Amino acid sequence: MKRWGIVLLALVFVGGLSAAAWGDTLADVKAKGVLVVGIKDSAPPFGFIDQTTREIIGYDVDFCKAIAKKLGVKLEIKAVTSATRMPQLAAGNIDLIAATMTITAERAKQIDFSYTYFLTGQKFLTKKGTVNALVDLVGKKIGTAKGSTSEQNAAKALPTATILSFDDYPSAFLALQQGKVVAVTTDESMLAGLLGKAPNKEAFEIPDIRISDEPYGLGIRKGDKGLLDAVNATLLEMEKSGEAAKIFGKWFGPKTDTPLQRTFKIMAQ
Repeated sequence: MKRWGIVLLALVFVGGLSAAAWGDTLADVKAKGVLVVGIKDSAPPFGFIDQTTREIIGYDVDFCKAIAKKLGVKLEIKAVTSATRMPQLAAGNIDLIAATMTITAERAKQIDFSYTYFLTGQKFLTKKGTVNALVDLVGKKIGTAKGSTSEQNAAKALPTATILSFDDYPSAFLALQQGKVVAVTTDESMLAGLLGKAPNKEAFEIPDIRISDEPYGLGIRKGDKGLLDAVNATLLEMEKSGEAAKIFGKWFGPKTDTPLQRTFKIMAQ
């Protein structure tokens, strides 16, 4: 399986809502003592519900815990989906998005992104031995999540396929298990998380068919420079201190149920 890395890239875009429309989120967060973050609760290993504590845990959660600690505030998590994360941010219900969100130019017209903190690529999860090449998916039914870049990428790569969009990826995976779709498509890291937790994982596989690169960024309201700078500074500090590597190892290392090897690719500012 190919490796992922943290690519710390500065992404600057113009347009969208100004910070003046919202005030200073960083000052507000420090004043109330809480950073409210939107995180998925059904996207292992990035965000999912711990069956013992019933709390959301995962890779995205640990990154946000580090950011909240750096800011000297508590972390409050609100569950979001691919379709609701940006509306929740725009409405002021959350301060930050940490929800496996790919950085795209279109999204960056509406919000600002942090440095990339995870890099993966879009692939397919299929029943073992049924798909060997992209051509095997032509004209077939493929499941993914509503409001995701996976919808767009799949439609572009397979224009004759029927893309069925579900509320979340576990629902799409259930459709695959029931034979309602022939594949589930999203980022390979998330597919590996789904597969790692499946009781019958030996019946499925992730063929080496990659249709996109997916850099993840943390989402912040447009022009909210104070919070953006604080988040980026924390990501850089986590990279230098080894904390980012530790979090990656916890969720993707050889001792997890989705063994992925890690490589860092740092681009200096």
